[in-house]
Amino acid sequence: MAKNEQMLRLKFIEELLRRRKDKGATYAEIADFLQDKFDEKGLELKFTERTFQRDKLAIADVFGIQISFSRKRKAHFIEEEELELSQESVFDQLLLIQAYRETQGKTDVMFFEPRRARGFEHLNGIIHAITQRKVIKFNYQKFWENEKSNKVVTPYALKEFKNRWYLLAAYHQPKNGKFFIITFGLDRISDLEITNTSFKRNSINVEDAYKNSFGIISADGQEPQEILLKFDYEQANYVKALPLHHSQTIVSENNQETVFRVVLVPTYDFQREILSHGKRVQILAPESFKNLMKQEVEIMLKNFS
Repeated sequence: MAKNEQMLRLKFIEELLRRRKDKGATYAEIADFLQDKFDEKGLELKFTERTFQRDKLAIADVFGIQISFSRKRKAHFIEEEELELSQESVFDQLLLIQAYRETQGKTDVMFFEPRRARGFEHLNGIIHAITQRKVIKFNYQKFWENEKSNKVVTPYALKEFKNRWYLLAAYHQPKNGKFFIITFGLDRISDLEITNTSFKRNSINVEDAYKNSFGIISADGQEPQEILLKFDYEQANYVKALPLHHSQTIVSENNQETVFRVVLVPTYDFQREILSHGKRVQILAPESFKNLMKQEVEIMLKNFS
């Protein structure tokens, strides 16, 4: 239980400081917050200033979040640039593991989605290759091809989308000599080999490459569009809780509907996302995107007729 309680402390400390932003929180405020949270769970809190210092080091070492201290305000806070980074999924996964352990193998307590993507066994090896800048080899099976093909690539990053992980990489020896990033689903990779061949990393900012995209398909230099979407009241609450894109803002809202604005390139992944909302969404602009989705719906109607 000790490890579980420490994990809870780390999560709650991060949650409070993220919520307080640049205002931060004093040690006393953090202790009071933890006490309330532990009381809610019926747990005993053992927390001192020495414990807090150890927790700060653990948050930095394990999750890469530095907690700073302002002598003037006597407050602890997370730097603004670190607030922009999403560490919640890491914390949540670890808390999920701890919660699962508490069930002690009881199969009627936690029910997991049986459909899960494969390929997680490659994560550590690929991360090692990315950080050490090593060329990797693997066999790859595309969904629309029957045969596997051998790939030799320089790995750059890993990206998650809809519970699947993707490798962002470039061919080690491209045919035309042009550098470009390709995505490979980890669930379609087999026979992974990390070679001893090092590579010189090209100057590419993966985050910037995908900032105007939704999902795993890169915008590939296309200009982003301003897209206006109207959702009914109930569905709008889901979209508020899990934004479609980091650019999402609310244009207008009332008791019946909400109009959202996103600025991105409407790639195939985004098109599928909009269609998944069915009649709960209306495309207001631009006309080009609206007409494209109309064509998709017309084809769907023919398929169901």
